[in-house]
Amino acid sequence: MVNYTMVLNILKRFIESSLVWTSAAFLATILRYDGALPVNKIYPILFLGVFGAILVTFFSYVFSLYYDNQQRIGFQEALASTTSFLCATVVLTVTRFVFGLPSLPRSIPIVTGLLALFLQFASRLISARNSYRSISTSKSGKNTLIYGAGTTGRHLVEQMVLNPEIYYPIGFLDDDATKLNSRVFGKRIFGGIDKLELITNRFRINVLIVAISGIDSKSLVNLKRQCQNLNLELKIIPNPFEILSKNLLLDDVTDVSEEDLLGRHPVQLDELEISNFIRDKKVLVTGAGGSIGSEIAIQVNRFGPKSLHLLDRDENGLLDLELKLSGNGLLNTPGLVLADIRDKEAIYQVIKTVKPDIVFHAAALKHLVMLEKFPEEAHKTNVVGTNNLIQASLNNDVKFFVNISTDKAADPISELGKSKLVTERLIAGVSKQGVKYISVRFGNVIGSKGSFLNTFRFLIKEGAPIKITHPDVTRYFMMVNEAVHLVLKSLIIGNNGETLILDMGRPVKILEVAQRMIKSSGKNIKINYVGLRQGEKLHEILIGVNENVRNDTNKDITQIRVLPLSIDEI
Repeated sequence: MVNYTMVLNILKRFIESSLVWTSAAFLATILRYDGALPVNKIYPILFLGVFGAILVTFFSYVFSLYYDNQQRIGFQEALASTTSFLCATVVLTVTRFVFGLPSLPRSIPIVTGLLALFLQFASRLISARNSYRSISTSKSGKNTLIYGAGTTGRHLVEQMVLNPEIYYPIGFLDDDATKLNSRVFGKRIFGGIDKLELITNRFRINVLIVAISGIDSKSLVNLKRQCQNLNLELKIIPNPFEILSKNLLLDDVTDVSEEDLLGRHPVQLDELEISNFIRDKKVLVTGAGGSIGSEIAIQVNRFGPKSLHLLDRDENGLLDLELKLSGNGLLNTPGLVLADIRDKEAIYQVIKTVKPDIVFHAAALKHLVMLEKFPEEAHKTNVVGTNNLIQASLNNDVKFFVNISTDKAADPISELGKSKLVTERLIAGVSKQGVKYISVRFGNVIGSKGSFLNTFRFLIKEGAPIKITHPDVTRYFMMVNEAVHLVLKSLIIGNNGETLILDMGRPVKILEVAQRMIKSSGKNIKINYVGLRQGEKLHEILIGVNENVRNDTNKDITQIRVLPLSIDEI
């Protein structure tokens, strides 16, 4: 999918470069002809200016990427810019000597390049001087430290320098010792996060912004404690998936939520590999209106599939997803499918008509307590519905199938866990050659519908007691977009019939979450213990006792094999 922010930035850079290079070309020509401007040289001059702008835009993009990867700062922009202008000048000079284009004296391309570089730096210097002069007379924002002097941190401080009304940047903290005492937009890097208290007291810091997109939950919890002790506001940038979808603005900087504290994991993005795999394939997502299904649809849509089909029995869920994907709430987007996976004939017809290359199966009933009361519903949807999809997919030559499962399928004691383990075993029983049918198992998804955090927030707002099953109960958590990214990655690395288990970090104690939320609210809220309900475990596990690990070399994903099950054994 096209990154429109990047395209706009490149276009802006090209327009600026065109003005600089064209001005430099006219000036170089006037100097060469002793103050005169030959009329017959106007078009060659314009050609030189535009061609130079194209070259320097291209080289600027290439070299800025290179220097970003080297993580060099301070004079990075100047070095990348100078290198770009010199390369463009060399190409222009060679083009003039070899091809005779443009039809100007041979010295003009060289002089144009040097003048363009001078004009570029002069304009930047004047702009920076005006910006700093404006800041010195209009400082009104809160004294702010930025933790992380990488690309995102530099982008934030640039916006703060130009708009200091909300945040006035004092400097950076960064744990990379090689950056110590360097400057970014004139703002000093004071050292690592261990200097937080010292710098806070010295400069009367009000706000700490975490500009590290891959920061993990444990680090965030520690930072929140430090900031509370220092009376600092703690802010954070969106996670990497949100940053990818739009240009990061100061308005996107938010307070650290419980979702961040629970679910942030340093997931390494594999955008290129996933994009190459999904591009130009027909994709069907079941349960597309749910939390996981909708996130799968959103991420897959970014990678340019040949077609994207979204199936759900909940028309409101499809409406919400359509709004997220296209802003169109008319329910007339091609690919929307209203159907129930329990309906064998309907599902077969959908698969036969769409003929997808990939099926992401996220449709399921998932609320443990409800399914304990109505176990036949768990069987009809989670087992029978999944089997309908598997058989229809096999009969219509679907090559890739991903079944979304849960950690409750590991040594299950609940109807939910038992039904999802059966789906994993059905996948393990697929023996057809040339296909890849896998299951992906993970725990609680932060940000999903029905999250216990929403329940806690409601109870705290109402001043009502928070109910917890047991003081020692723990659960695994993960952000929905991080989990879905690893689901897509699992499709690439998994083998047919495997169950892949996502790494969700350490299990979290629910009591501690409740206590943190109560403390942040400033209210006196009681906590009542109601006891474990039928089918609930005190601690979830990820791998069953009798399940065999096949590959655990990937730090984010473990591959196991469950006991296969044929359709005749259901």
